[in-house]
Amino acid sequence: MFVPRSIAVLTLAVVALVPTTAYCGSNSLLAITPDGRRLLAANADNGTVSVVDAADRKVVREIAVGRRPESVAVIGAGPRAVVTLYKDDQIAVIDFEAGKVVAKIDTPDEPYGVVVNAAGTRALVTNEYPGVVSEVDLESNKVVRQIPAGAFVRGVALDAAEKQIYVTEYYSGVLHAIDLASGQTVDSWRGSVSDNLARHVVLHPTRPKAYVSHIRSRVQTAHGEGSIFPFVSVADTTAGEGKRRKPIAMDTYNGFAAVANPWEAAVSPDGKRIYTVYAGTNDMHVSNLLDDNYREMERVGGLVQLGNNPRSVAVSPDSKTVYVYNTLDFEVQVFDAARLQTTGKIKVCEPPYSSEHQRGKILFYSALQPMVGRRWISCASCHPDGGHDGRTWQNPEGLRNTTGFLAMAETYPIHWSADRDEAQDFEITVRSPLMQGRGLVSGPVYDGLKQPNAGRSADLDAMAEYCNSFAVDTLSPHAAGPGKLTASAERGRQLFVRDDVGCAKCHSGPAFTDSNLRAGSLEGKPYRLHDVGTGGDDPSEKMGPSFDTPTLLGIYRSAPYLHHGKAATLREVLVEQNRKDQHGRTSHLKPNEVDDLVEFLRSLPYELPQQQGGR
Repeated sequence: MFVPRSIAVLTLAVVALVPTTAYCGSNSLLAITPDGRRLLAANADNGTVSVVDAADRKVVREIAVGRRPESVAVIGAGPRAVVTLYKDDQIAVIDFEAGKVVAKIDTPDEPYGVVVNAAGTRALVTNEYPGVVSEVDLESNKVVRQIPAGAFVRGVALDAAEKQIYVTEYYSGVLHAIDLASGQTVDSWRGSVSDNLARHVVLHPTRPKAYVSHIRSRVQTAHGEGSIFPFVSVADTTAGEGKRRKPIAMDTYNGFAAVANPWEAAVSPDGKRIYTVYAGTNDMHVSNLLDDNYREMERVGGLVQLGNNPRSVAVSPDSKTVYVYNTLDFEVQVFDAARLQTTGKIKVCEPPYSSEHQRGKILFYSALQPMVGRRWISCASCHPDGGHDGRTWQNPEGLRNTTGFLAMAETYPIHWSADRDEAQDFEITVRSPLMQGRGLVSGPVYDGLKQPNAGRSADLDAMAEYCNSFAVDTLSPHAAGPGKLTASAERGRQLFVRDDVGCAKCHSGPAFTDSNLRAGSLEGKPYRLHDVGTGGDDPSEKMGPSFDTPTLLGIYRSAPYLHHGKAATLREVLVEQNRKDQHGRTSHLKPNEVDDLVEFLRSLPYELPQQQGGR
């Protein structure tokens, strides 16, 4: 957990001369040294960084760094690099020639993207949940400044002059420009309200353009041909035109060959091309970049086929070689940029889990048959990495707020309506109008609460193994420490368990939910459900008014709240959405007591529960 430091504000050194063509750093699982000799691959699943000899196309060493490395950047000319450790709330500084970690630096929570200035003296790190950029002095190995950056920031790019950074908000797709001297946001580019899941931004080396890969989630349509679409949005970053943002629909870009889950793009250092990879359909667009503010880019050839779940793309300093990291093959695919042909494949590491788990994860991310019929959507489009998309969808049964898979293995049944009692019941969704897949089971799919679908298909069981693997393994940043609460949160805990408030009557046990597979519900339902007074708020509701109790673990970062997503904050859950005291009894609480109760909820988990499984 990050401990704030009282230190003087330092700023990035600005280079005096900027070359006509300069490489602009952006966050990625791949990094290349300026001389092109070394390729670094951050292996998010097994917590290592692989060091590749680019000429021999062989891994020369693999360095254990920590949990879930999400971005790597070379420091200067090397041999050091910095790696974000998303689950450890740290960055690691490695010597990739010596093959060791030389420092670990605490940051605010969820460090995701990282870029480094040309001199190798400063790193800039996006911290997702606090919504800040951490400036790190790489000589003293300390965080020297935290810059407010937006909500749930992930993508980050540093301009060639090193005067501004550009960051993306994950759930909204908004792009912000931050002046490094002042630490102020000086411009923002907002797209559609349906823009979603923007993990990355890359800048053109010589033209005032930023490219953001993202999806659009049209929550009014629960259908595979109308709900989720891939986009690359191009922002003009020049003064006077800073509000201009052009969205390019990538499903119609290639002659109506749909692609799914755009993850990252790379601009070649010569500024001539952009390469965009799609983690759902396992392919890549190659496009020429145009000096044309209307067209922006034009496709080169058809879709380039890749391996499983490509999440990163990088281009060599001479722009002649393209590297794509197919993360679920644990392999980097190498392309000749001129011919767009594969010239090699480099196995960068071994999977840290069973072949069944790996197969299940591949299926979860796939937007291809047998999972999906029309290519636009995968399970991961709404549940990326087992999380949530921050959206409330108009489903056939009514409004449904997307929930994550955290602790799902311990909290069956699932869905707000408790209509599934095993992960294998996701076969129903695979065959639904949403995904239109042919499915993983031969024969009919069984009802979610009757005969089991488990054991009917090795692939379906493998996907269930992956879905059940999301254990609670990180603490809330609002906790005072492992097993500790702040004074306010401790007062809130005492309110939480009080009989006259009643929260703990339903939100009980290690996962803070009474959801289980034992009978005893209201209205003849097979499992325990509760009417908390929200069932009548949605005229389209078909299955309420009683709903399954969600876990409270990780609730601090899972807004919006309630089955219909109408509570934007935890305070709204307790006050605005509970005026009749059906969701616990909170109307008698004083404002400061509500504050304390909210602080307790935000602190969950403040200790790790005993669970099965793990990732």
